[in-house]
Amino acid sequence: MRAFVTTRAGGVSSGEYASLNLGSSSGDEPANVARNRLIVREHLPSIPCWMRQVHGTDVADLDRLDDDAVAIADAAVVSAPGKVAVVLTADCMPVFLADRSGSRVAVAHAGWRGLSAGVLENSVRALGVPASEVIAWMGPAIGPDAFEVGPEVREAFMKADPEADSAFVPGKPGKYMADLYGLARMRFARAGVREVSGGGFCTKSDAGRFFSYRREPRSGRMGAFIWISG
Repeated sequence: MRAFVTTRAGGVSSGEYASLNLGSSSGDEPANVARNRLIVREHLPSIPCWMRQVHGTDVADLDRLDDDAVAIADAAVVSAPGKVAVVLTADCMPVFLADRSGSRVAVAHAGWRGLSAGVLENSVRALGVPASEVIAWMGPAIGPDAFEVGPEVREAFMKADPEADSAFVPGKPGKYMADLYGLARMRFARAGVREVSGGGFCTKSDAGRFFSYRREPRSGRMGAFIWISG
């Protein structure tokens, strides 16, 4: 199994998109995005299975998709060696998952909407093994000191788990600071996944390494790639 998350460095885009922007719908010049994707392709065993992400909970089974198909989903699972799953992020959390044997892997795009609606739980189920056999890693996302949200976000999580209240700290009047990493850990724990690592990043505050939609609405996108080596 191999996996990595890109940073914003190493590409050809400029301005807000400098420099390794992989998002084709971000507003960047298409030729620059295409070149950036080729740069990343040099480090992959095959062309990634790009998806159309909609902040939902669907998981695409790449073993069942044609190589040129574009799934509408926010997570992907794969067991075929060399087939690359990918999600794009810029504040939302990329999450890698795998069974302990490394025979099936997944990647999820977990913003607050998808996370509260169950994208991680769906990804765990898609691996087809008991949750106790799943390992997960949380990639760069907006940190708890930078993620300001309204009460609707807190309510969305508390509907499923009243204990989620502990991940929200009152901020400005009518606002909360949300801990996306803490919320993900809670969701994993409720699903039965015990081995969860990663976290501790903040895409908004670390402008040198990461794109951030909250920091710059005209922002690039980073990629989280995972595959099973042949």
